[in-house]
Amino acid sequence: MQRALLTFFLVGVATSVPTSAHHSFAAHYLEDQRVSIEGEIVQIDYRSPHSWIRVNAKDQTGMMRQVAAEWASAPRLKQWGVNEDTLKPGDRVIITGSPSRDPAEYRMHVKHIQRPADGWQWSGPGGR
Repeated sequence: MQRALLTFFLVGVATSVPTSAHHSFAAHYLEDQRVSIEGEIVQIDYRSPHSWIRVNAKDQTGMMRQVAAEWASAPRLKQWGVNEDTLKPGDRVIITGSPSRDPAEYRMHVKHIQRPADGWQWSGPGGR
């Protein structure tokens, strides 16, 4: 009986970790709203579970801020034709996405990116 109970407990713990480890974007972002920023990429981290683009852009008051734009995972981006050579630091981009629930955080969830210099664009699920 104890062995069966221990097995049940361990299986429960092992299967609950992956689902609880991933958050909902709606917990961090206002997914029903859109904002756009325009600026220069200073850093890109292609990784899992989410990639990040850091962009120097002006806020609503005209002050320059570094905005952290949360994007899809590197494997997902690769499926969509985006890789480490697609965007580079120094590229000027316009990013549209969902703003952070906390206005003091300069973060957003990427929905659409465009690079005006050559017309390259990307739109993910719920883009624009």
